[in-house]
Amino acid sequence: MRGGMARGEEVVGAEAPVGRRARGVFAEGTRLYGAARAVLDDHARALEAVRSALAPLRDELVAEALGSIPVARLKDATEGRLRLAAVEAAGLTSVRAVHEASRYDLRQIPGVGAQTADQVLAAARQIAREVEQTVAVRVDVDHPEPRTTALVVALHRLVEAGPELRRAVDTAARLDRRLRELLPAARPATSRVRLALAGRRRREAALAATAELRELTSGPAARSTGLQLAQASTDLLRGPAADIEAWVDFELRSAEYYSQLAETGEHRTDEAAAEGFLPADVAERVRSQPLDDTHRRVSLRGYQSFGARFALAQRRVVLGDEMGLGKTVQAIAALAHLAARGDSHFLVVCPASVLINWTREIRSRSTLRALPVHGPDRQDAYAEWRERGGVALTTFDVLHTLPAPNGTKPAMLVVDEAHYVKNPDTRRARAIAGWTGHCDRVLFLTGTPMENRVEEFRTLVRYLRPELVPQIRDSAAVAGPYAFRRSVAPAYLRRNQQDVLTELPALLQVDEWEAFGAADRAAYRAAVAEGNFMAMRRAAYVGGEKSAKLQRLRELVAEAAANDLKVVVFSYFRDVLETVRQALPEPQFGPVSGSVPAARRQRMVDEFTAADGHAVLLSQIEAGGVGLNLQAASVVILCEPQVKPTLEHQAVARAHRMGQVRPVQVHRLLATDSVDERLLRILENKTRLFDAYARRSDTAESTPDAIDVTDGGIARRIVEEEQRRLAGEPVPEPEPTD
Repeated sequence: MRGGMARGEEVVGAEAPVGRRARGVFAEGTRLYGAARAVLDDHARALEAVRSALAPLRDELVAEALGSIPVARLKDATEGRLRLAAVEAAGLTSVRAVHEASRYDLRQIPGVGAQTADQVLAAARQIAREVEQTVAVRVDVDHPEPRTTALVVALHRLVEAGPELRRAVDTAARLDRRLRELLPAARPATSRVRLALAGRRRREAALAATAELRELTSGPAARSTGLQLAQASTDLLRGPAADIEAWVDFELRSAEYYSQLAETGEHRTDEAAAEGFLPADVAERVRSQPLDDTHRRVSLRGYQSFGARFALAQRRVVLGDEMGLGKTVQAIAALAHLAARGDSHFLVVCPASVLINWTREIRSRSTLRALPVHGPDRQDAYAEWRERGGVALTTFDVLHTLPAPNGTKPAMLVVDEAHYVKNPDTRRARAIAGWTGHCDRVLFLTGTPMENRVEEFRTLVRYLRPELVPQIRDSAAVAGPYAFRRSVAPAYLRRNQQDVLTELPALLQVDEWEAFGAADRAAYRAAVAEGNFMAMRRAAYVGGEKSAKLQRLRELVAEAAANDLKVVVFSYFRDVLETVRQALPEPQFGPVSGSVPAARRQRMVDEFTAADGHAVLLSQIEAGGVGLNLQAASVVILCEPQVKPTLEHQAVARAHRMGQVRPVQVHRLLATDSVDERLLRILENKTRLFDAYARRSDTAESTPDAIDVTDGGIARRIVEEEQRRLAGEPVPEPEPTD
């Protein structure tokens, strides 16, 4: 035996982990395998909790849908071979009635034999499966009940774990597959005797497996993986959230809940619609494009992941999704992927009105460094970007002042609101043309449907793919939007809300942050000096045409008009509404205000509703937020945040209510470094949980003034804090909520 061991040692060699060393490596591999399995098992239980909560809600929707389908439709599932007269005569007049019947029940009907009973049940089940793929569970935040509460609580566990959970599960799955093979293969190396007695192939396989196990279980990467798995298990094993905590969190980030619901519930939107009705060859190329999420902090919906992949696979494209579908986050996902593969410099060009939003979105939704190149220090910022990299954010009007890249060029150029460069003779268009020539990857974003503007689309494509311009003809647009999209598929992707938001909530909320213009800033400082709280809230509109808030409002209305959507604009102040009225084109209705008699208010709303296509209704928030039905509107713009949270809630509820057939987009216009920021912080910290209870009470629904969770000194406190801030004195942060 001693000689056999010596031969084994000779074969193994001095550096190979054998015996005690191999046992240590094997034990570490076993622990890692256990950690990976724990994450997968814990995740599977969390998913099953969601599916169990979802099942009764979906079953009810399916049953309702089947109840509206006449039993005669069963013939369609069998190409007309079924004889249903006896079934109908027995009172089973809907597919639901048949689906809920048993084979025994059907056999008791005179004239229905075993074969017919089986065929009828099979046809009903087939229709039920098809219906199940189309029903969408919506969570009514204003009318919670035990079943939806159970679903929200189950989803909360997954949402709270964040996008890191998906990465941990993917890591665990990879380790599970690999370690399941490596551990049995490495076992002979844990004993010198066993290794010596193994055949040559098993011995070589054991040594190779042990070496790979050592790589997987040692070093900084292994420690990072261990921490990742441990954190995921900790997140998944936390106790269930309190009902109210889960509901409040759902209100704050409902889109993330619905993303989890779509993934967990295995409900898929129409794939062709989600992929923009692209030809099969283009769609397949996009699907095969990987998308690295290492530098991304947000989960993507399926259609958003496809949009990011489209930008990467096709390299120079227009993403023309309808407003509200998250074009910004798709662009950020593409940038994050390129950063993960080693690219370091990116450039975003956008209107000044959305520069702050872009900066915030990049910082909150990715780990990328956002560097605004704007204002008096823009040349210094640009020089810093060229040296250190990151995402440079600049405006159309600044771009032409920046020197063209010399050496380091952007790995991707993103142009937001790309329809701004539809006229090739403008200075901004020439600047964009110059930069697109320097960049291999270019992504144009626009919510304006290009099918209706073929010449504009040719201009945009000329920047990106000039070889496609001769193929873009008016006749394709005349044939309809789907035909047009197919004809321009290599360079254009557009999805509509009604095609891809089937299981999303009917409410999408966006905060639009803007920076004061010179006139606005001067008016704001004067109002702060005077201690005039109401003037501080209105200052962002003093600058008229140059007001940042007003510019963004006009852009939102223009995009809504391009998509044929109705808009309602709310403000607390009549003079703000008058400024808006003068800045917007027709058709306009209102303003609805407290001085307008109730009957006249209703006529304004009726005329707004009856208007063909796009229209705008202006309303004071206290007058239009109660008693009026504004469900014709699918875009709501709040000119400023309200002191009473119930006012905003009720105003939005006028549009987002029963009978609304499209998702409602709510855009709240906010000014940075202002009363808006102070107001939001205080209200969020002091009132969030209480307001969540209050808004579900009958009193809060009927009388906003009855539930005012703000204290009487809130205006005075904000004025004093702003006076100290502008004077350069330290300002205490709001007290945290218990």
